[in-house]
Amino acid sequence: MYALLSVSDKTGVLELARRLHQRCVKLLSTGGTARLLAEAGLPVTEVASHTGFPEMLDGRVKTLHPKVHGGLLARRDLPEHMLAIEQHGIPPIDWLVVNLYPFEATVARPGCTLEEAIENIDIGGPAMVRSAAKNWQGVSVLTDASQYEAVLAEFESTGQVSQATRFALSVAAFNRVAQYDAAISNHLSALSFEHREAPPQAWPQQFNLSLVKVQDLRYGENPHQHAAFYRDLQTAPGSLPMARQLQGKELSYNNIADADAAWECVRAFDTCACVIVKHANPCGVALGVDPEGAYRAAFATDPTSAFGGIIAFNREVDEAAARAVAGQFVEVLIAPSYTPQALQLLAAKANVRVLAIELPAAGATPAPRLDAKRVNSGWLLQSADEQLLDESALKVVTRRAPTDAEMADLHFAWKVAKFTKSNAIVFAAGGRTIGVGAGQMSRVDSTRIATIKAANAGLQVAGSVVASDAFFPFRDGVDVLAQAGARAVIHPGGSMRDAEVIAAADEHGLAMVLTGMRHFRH
Repeated sequence: MYALLSVSDKTGVLELARRLHQRCVKLLSTGGTARLLAEAGLPVTEVASHTGFPEMLDGRVKTLHPKVHGGLLARRDLPEHMLAIEQHGIPPIDWLVVNLYPFEATVARPGCTLEEAIENIDIGGPAMVRSAAKNWQGVSVLTDASQYEAVLAEFESTGQVSQATRFALSVAAFNRVAQYDAAISNHLSALSFEHREAPPQAWPQQFNLSLVKVQDLRYGENPHQHAAFYRDLQTAPGSLPMARQLQGKELSYNNIADADAAWECVRAFDTCACVIVKHANPCGVALGVDPEGAYRAAFATDPTSAFGGIIAFNREVDEAAARAVAGQFVEVLIAPSYTPQALQLLAAKANVRVLAIELPAAGATPAPRLDAKRVNSGWLLQSADEQLLDESALKVVTRRAPTDAEMADLHFAWKVAKFTKSNAIVFAAGGRTIGVGAGQMSRVDSTRIATIKAANAGLQVAGSVVASDAFFPFRDGVDVLAQAGARAVIHPGGSMRDAEVIAAADEHGLAMVLTGMRHFRH
């Protein structure tokens, strides 16, 4: 029995080889992997010695040989295959351990040149992986170090690798090759001959999505729709697919969509915050000295909409916060962590889905993210809206400037507006939302809805501030929020009628701040 080992990532390969050798498996290897095994005292045969043909072209050609692919592809159940390889002195290769040149890591480095990218395109590795995966009934193909231990344990306990395991390894191998080819295609498709040495700036001519299924879902937005939850290959720290579900029913399609909206909003705040989301929109957001205080203020914004909502905290949930949350009907609760007392209390609410998501380390640079929206027979792709407010770009354009307290609330309201469906209007005061209007065809309607919701909750709009995710196209929006008693407003500006809108603000004694950037969220 032969095993061929040729890996770029050497993690765990020495232990794997040692244990295979202990089970009388003969070791074949190439280059640095062969040197590693030999230096450890393991008997290993170089592939060049095995094939009788030396590596050439700086190692570009070493495993592309009939004695390698014949040993991988020969079907053990066909006598004519076994006779053919015997006649040509080709022993069957029963194990293939290969991980590919690090193309993805190479092109992710700033300043990566085309030559560096090309030299990290593996040829022999994918060819061997495909051969072994195609012949899965006779070959165990391992393409990632995370597979080693479980497959070794099975082999050592039974003396073989089961057909079920070999099939699963084959599927994983084909998936890895597909992911690898997709990464190469995406990178090179973003280059042109004229700009081939520059880092990719344009969207590629062909874009290949590679996703991994997290779980099947009971149904989609409605019971007659089928659905599943997938994650990116490289999952961003602190994102929803990294969540651990600690209790509760299975997450639904709508739970996941709303939970993502709540979590992304709450983690935008540095201080203790709580966000309550209903149908992808924040219906209550508040800062607090502790999670309980933040929750009670957020809930008070719109208790009606909070029923059956998604609640997210950016601080550990303690017993006091858990007790407060347990008093309402909640679908999903999200936080970085929970105290044992909080979990014990929440256990009594067995249907509540409790998720824990570890926040990224302070100061960590977020990886570039992609937003996608499906249209019939097509996709809209864009970079994620991660632009932070540029303090130096803020412009006070009215005669009255906001007070320090108003400016703090304007910053708070602006963050909430970013996560609210357009047309978004957010009234805020004292580090909490007072009323939220979202998803309307008219900004005036969003403003009126926000004031109605505030009134229904018994909250005072008078003296609050307002954030609008986009500019006011006419003065009527400013008139309505001023009539409601708002004292300051923040919005992008950029309308043809900015002068008219600013004049309206001056008439009402409003302070107006322009950001120069918008946050449409459709």
